Amino acid sequence: NNHFGIKCHKEWTGPSIRYTDDEENECFRKYDDPSGSFRDHSYFLTSRPRYASLFQLGKNDYAAWARGLKAAGYATDPKYPEKLIGLIERYQLAKYDAEVLGKDYVSMAVAKKEIVYAEEVERYTVVKGDTLYSLSKKFNISIEELKRKNNMNDNSLSLGQTIIVK
Repeated sequence: NNHFGIKCHKEWTGPSIRYTDDEENECFRKYDDPSGSFRDHSYFLTSRPRYASLFQLGKNDYAAWARGLKAAGYATDPKYPEKLIGLIERYQLAKYDAEVLGKDYVSMAVAKKEIVYAEEVERYTVVKGDTLYSLSKKFNISIEELKRKNNMNDNSLSLGQTIIVK
């Protein structure tokens, strides 16, 4: 029932199981019910300072989260971000984020195809100090149009976020 493969770490006092992963005979947390795994995983991410920067990312920017998790040391597999993003896109899991966030779901396969083939599309990577207002002035586009093009419900931007500006 350990849906996230959380290892025991020094503070874990609950049930465990041994398994060879990165090292031989590593300790993994064991749960009676999957809900305990999900609750523990949420606490695991929110309570450790090394993951704090992830919570500055957009709630529906799963690609940035996948890369951020890898950068923060969450996974040892060098291809972790690509694998996670691939699974999310293959099974259209982002539709559940869209539902919870009250947004329309747009398949990334469709969105990528539009971006690849639309010659007039221009992207911009958000840097410190950027706001939707400053970007609207910089690229001569309304805030509402920026939000529409990027499927945004609010005005929050994340450092490193790539947005469509044209």
